[in-house]
Amino acid sequence: MQNANTWLITGVSSGFGLSMARQLLAAGKTVIGTVRSPAAAQALVDKYPETFDRRILDVRDAAAVQRTVDEAFARHGRIDVIVSNAGYGLFGAAEELTDAEVLEITETNLLGSIRLIRAALPHLRAQKGGRVIQVSSYGGQVAFPGNSMYHATKWGIEGFCESVAQEVAPFGIGVTIVEPGGARTDFRYRSARVANLTPVYDGNPAHAFLRMLDPANGLAPGDTAKMAERMIESVSIEPAPMRMVLGSQALASTISTLEKRLEDFRGMTLLAQSTDVTE
Repeated sequence: MQNANTWLITGVSSGFGLSMARQLLAAGKTVIGTVRSPAAAQALVDKYPETFDRRILDVRDAAAVQRTVDEAFARHGRIDVIVSNAGYGLFGAAEELTDAEVLEITETNLLGSIRLIRAALPHLRAQKGGRVIQVSSYGGQVAFPGNSMYHATKWGIEGFCESVAQEVAPFGIGVTIVEPGGARTDFRYRSARVANLTPVYDGNPAHAFLRMLDPANGLAPGDTAKMAERMIESVSIEPAPMRMVLGSQALASTISTLEKRLEDFRGMTLLAQSTDVTE
């Protein structure tokens, strides 16, 4: 897609959202960026008063998502790219999580993304095209212990996007799922949430994430700025790539996981056939 001049990005206070916003604004693009705190992203407001439109939004609020999207299109006219980026990680064994924690991450990572995309689609159809970028994770294909609800939200949003991509392609709307590996963002070292851990899982794989969250054990290999740059570049690819894995470790892990999954499926051939109607 050429001339992608106006972008709507959720979660621009840190991480990929902030890096994308900085790069786009520096290139002269217009960014509508959402944050949860009125004080967030003030540096962008000060530096780019004409091209950065900060919006306060909690994606858990369905009415607010719809209102924010509608107002953004009304003010800016055409919005070329919608980036669904807001989200966070939640760590702990499944039974260590509270119902409230399960609900909140589902409302944010999964339902918040679904709300944003659904709210934007009528506008994208009306303008006869656009691009949706859903920031997922290689954790949308590969699962690790102690991360069950994060994986649930990412596997869920990937299925949603893969289906929607087929629905909206006839309208000139492209959908890309981005699957980054570990990066040096606040996601891992500041905003990650940890359940109230119990001793019964000490020494269990469910608590292995504690080592990963400690910067003293080494930082993640992913370069946040480079990953954001690849996301921005993806809108120039036609047709829109369905998936983009970012990070060599993430790609290797994804390929290994999918190869094992295919091997398992192929081993079920006789089992699957045994349940077909034979009359």
